[in-house]
Amino acid sequence: MPGMRVLALETATHRLSVAYWDDGVVAENAIELPNGGSAWLLPAALALLDEAGIAMTALDAIAFGAGPGSFTGVRLAAGCAQGLAFGLDRPVIGVDSLAALALASGEARAYVCLDARMNEVYVAAYDRGVEILAPKVCPPERVPLPEGDDWVGCGDGFASYAARLPALRTRRPELRPTAAAVARLAAPKLADGAGMDAALAAPRYVRDKVALTTAERLARGGLK
Repeated sequence: MPGMRVLALETATHRLSVAYWDDGVVAENAIELPNGGSAWLLPAALALLDEAGIAMTALDAIAFGAGPGSFTGVRLAAGCAQGLAFGLDRPVIGVDSLAALALASGEARAYVCLDARMNEVYVAAYDRGVEILAPKVCPPERVPLPEGDDWVGCGDGFASYAARLPALRTRRPELRPTAAAVARLAAPKLADGAGMDAALAAPRYVRDKVALTTAERLARGGLK
């Protein structure tokens, strides 16, 4: 959509980011925060728009990384996007954070994996942006792997569970989903009329259980 202006938020991991999309041109601010992020997110978004000389009211939509990822993180992005969209009377669009990670990686065949805690990972696979394996959560030893030997492992799951995940020839554990990738995925969807009412903004947890009992953690091999 010519002239589309989108603010994007991504907080599914410890790497928080905000991005501003203006007709295909993207600017992004990011920070590494091991905990929290609510005090950083909105000021960072406002600073980014200020740098671009754009008022919040000039935005056409708010996009957010809907997860899966950190429970607190995905709620932060969804809640902030919802609040902004309500105040501006603009649509929102949630983007899968694993798809954003795949796009941010720049890899043709991205096997993405994020640490889901509780001795589990979130995994999905994308071949040139096409979803081959839908997002799911499971223990590292049980992750499904699509056919082929040219998949690139992307995401912090390969740092947290390196010995328990498939031995892919290439791994890039430093990669995280980015708000810039969220914006790039959201823009064509919004152009196609996929924007939602702010009331419908919601995280995509994939896993609904927030914590395990001590017995369940021990049964899965530890207290992580």
